[in-house]
Amino acid sequence: MNASGPGFPLASLYVGDLHPDVTEAMLYEKFSLAGPILSIRVCRDVVTRRSLGYAYINFQQPADAELALDTMNFEVIKGQPIRIMWSQRDPGLRKSGVGNIFIKNLEESIDNKALYDTFSTFGNILSCKVACDDHGSRGFGFVHFETREAAQQAISTMNGMLLNNRKVFVSHFKSRQEREAELGVRAMEFTNVYVKNLQMDIDEQGLEELFSQFGWSFPGKTLSVKVMRDDSGHSRGFGFVNFEKHEEAQKAVMDMNGKEVRGQLLYVGRAQKWAERQNELKRKFQQMKQMKQDRLNHYQGVNLYVKNLDDSIDNERLRKEFSPYGVITSAKVMTEGGHSKGFGFVCFSSPEEATKAVTEMNGCILGTKPLYVALAQRKDERKAILTNQFMQQRLSNVWALGGPLFGSFQQPVSYFLPTVPQPPAQAACYGSGPPVQPAPRWTAQPPRPLIPQATYSPAASVDWSPATSQHSPTHISSVKKASTQEPPQMSYTQTVGMCPRHHVQVQEPAVCIPGQEPLTVSMLAAAPLHKQKQMIGERLYPLIYNVHTQLAGKITGMLLEIDNSELLFMLESPESLNAKVGWGLGGREP
Repeated sequence: MNASGPGFPLASLYVGDLHPDVTEAMLYEKFSLAGPILSIRVCRDVVTRRSLGYAYINFQQPADAELALDTMNFEVIKGQPIRIMWSQRDPGLRKSGVGNIFIKNLEESIDNKALYDTFSTFGNILSCKVACDDHGSRGFGFVHFETREAAQQAISTMNGMLLNNRKVFVSHFKSRQEREAELGVRAMEFTNVYVKNLQMDIDEQGLEELFSQFGWSFPGKTLSVKVMRDDSGHSRGFGFVNFEKHEEAQKAVMDMNGKEVRGQLLYVGRAQKWAERQNELKRKFQQMKQMKQDRLNHYQGVNLYVKNLDDSIDNERLRKEFSPYGVITSAKVMTEGGHSKGFGFVCFSSPEEATKAVTEMNGCILGTKPLYVALAQRKDERKAILTNQFMQQRLSNVWALGGPLFGSFQQPVSYFLPTVPQPPAQAACYGSGPPVQPAPRWTAQPPRPLIPQATYSPAASVDWSPATSQHSPTHISSVKKASTQEPPQMSYTQTVGMCPRHHVQVQEPAVCIPGQEPLTVSMLAAAPLHKQKQMIGERLYPLIYNVHTQLAGKITGMLLEIDNSELLFMLESPESLNAKVGWGLGGREP
């Protein structure tokens, strides 16, 4: 009777290759036919709770477990054959590789069950699996016997035999470390040489003439050469030369690699399999990536960028000027054509020294120019910072036209102000209304182009009290009508009180209507954080008002708590917006 491992029940089975949708209930219905079951557990991911593709089944009696193993192995559940074996909780047996054999050159129709049936005659099998991918069998598999003797008998009998009219290779299983070690030994004794950068007119005879001097040990001997060609028969510019002895191949690599032949430098090296070459390139890439990261970490906080250098400043002068602040590991003035480019780098041995140098030398005049000194940044980081600063400065000038009524979002109602023409609001008060954002003097900004402009008559009287922020259907329709019609040519004057007894008549310029242009991700990202919700709220409120007039302000305030990316999607997709609003209202119309 088979054991399932020390310290564990003798009637425990491992069930692998499960379909992701297989549950404990399905397994119970299947395996309860073999006998009473103590427990079933499908192993799942801790976070996602998705099936890992295997389960453990504990029977009350070992005989029942053995019956299930013998009669139900490789049966199909949800269109996928399962693989059953005794549960080996102790990893020592699996990792030791004792009794584990490797079979390759398998015919595509051979699956787990066929491989199990073929090798079960040599002894008790703990595990049996054919390696597969999305296209089916990969042509090799593994069989793990309970004893070393059974594995050796299977190798002696089956190695070189025909299996479904295909000769198979059977040997002891070797770990990846063992295979790589053997590959390294064979690599030191290579005889096959890879040659590239060949002229297109060089054929096998020409390639043999190039390398015959390294492998002509006695008369009549010929080299094995091959020039690789495409489907049309033209040379692909590379080929292979196979020598009889390793010493000959090694001498050919040493003498011919980098040699110029008919105007081209040859590359000559040990021939490698595709998988080996890919692994080598991957390993080199990882090493370069790690070296780059280590270099960045090493210079973090100690490398300084120095700009606005005088043309007379060279490396020695730059080092001399910064040396009082610490130990300098390198100082370099960037040049082009022998002339200074006006900036350079100074690297200190510690962040403290670099910080002190920035504090003391930034703004200091060296030669005839004041220096700019800061911590060095990568080009992409610096470009992103400058772009963000430029966009913020540009948008701050644009938002100055919008008036102070759009400036603060302390109250939810501020999100839902209408996009109507507003006069500049730098005065202390407006008519009888309370001051919104006091400013020392009246400033006027020119209107933005491409937006309908309007001026108002001197007789117009506007009350800028808080009541103007309330919406009505008449007001919304008037705004829409004004945006589609040619604005009347009017002028506007307003009495602005710097104090209650002092009034000034000011001619109001044309004011643009903010919030009408489409909102993009780049516009939102360039805006300051305290402006982003405002930009979204001004565009979101009219859309909600058309559907839920009474609760438009409340709904908009609730939606603005959502992430900005989702809000942008809702602005572009009315269906998504209506679905979100309906969900927030519990599916009821207000």
